[in-house]
Amino acid sequence: MTGLASIDFRRVTDVEDVRQLLLDIHVEVRGEFGLMDQPFQFVERFDERLSSYASRPGWEAVLGYAEGEPVGFAFAVPLAANTRWWASMKNPLPEAYTEENGVRTLALNEILVRKPWRGRGVARRIHDELISGRSEERVTLLVNPKHGDGKLKAVYEAWGYARIGTQQPFSDSPVYAVMMRPLRIAAP
Repeated sequence: MTGLASIDFRRVTDVEDVRQLLLDIHVEVRGEFGLMDQPFQFVERFDERLSSYASRPGWEAVLGYAEGEPVGFAFAVPLAANTRWWASMKNPLPEAYTEENGVRTLALNEILVRKPWRGRGVARRIHDELISGRSEERVTLLVNPKHGDGKLKAVYEAWGYARIGTQQPFSDSPVYAVMMRPLRIAAP
């Protein structure tokens, strides 16, 4: 297996250049976790969400490669002034906190890493590459707090994210913990 130092990154702003690869990795990774029987995870539903996110201004994906083989990806999009991101919060946040203008908050929509590279810091490297060079003030994400008995949520907390509430953005989706962090975190 390849070392962490040999991961190369590819930034993509046109989803059509990588759509099938993202769909394939989604099926592989979510299948390994036994999630592909859930309607929200069906490849068609994932592709609908992917198309929706990628149609918005500022969408970007970062794919990681080791020796030419894809190891994982992340993609994100800035929240527009008319976003519905905050509409499904279980306990609404103050309006000043949720006011968006297209440059305030980056929404990390997905991050997936293939099995041979999990537990080796690859997800963090893909995440950090995605947010590097971004101009937004903060970054938000949704995580199923039950996934991995809370271990995935704990990973995001270790990356500087804090839970700010819960939401269920789609009728067939899980109830997610909503997490937020400043885009830039000062080194300790």
